Amino acid sequence: MARGPIAASWRKPAGALGIIALILVWVVLVASFSHQIGALPILAQLPVYIVLGIAWILPLKPLLQWMETGRWRP
Repeated sequence: MARGPIAASWRKPAGALGIIALILVWVVLVASFSHQIGALPILAQLPVYIVLGIAWILPLKPLLQWMETGRWRP
C-alpha cells in the first residue's frame, strides 16, 4: 500500500533544543546551590541530589507530548 510523502515536523528539532536548554538551565541552577548543598553532611546531601536528579524530568512530559502530538495537553 503506497502512501504519500510525510512532511517533516519542526516540533522535534525544536523540542530537542528545548530539552537541551532545560538541562543546561537545571545544571546552572543546581550548581549555583552547590556550595550550600556541599556544606550539608554527606547523608543529607544524598537525598538532595537524588531529588534534584529526578526533578528535572517532570517538565519533560508535556514537552515530549507536544513534540509528538502538537498539543500541550491530552
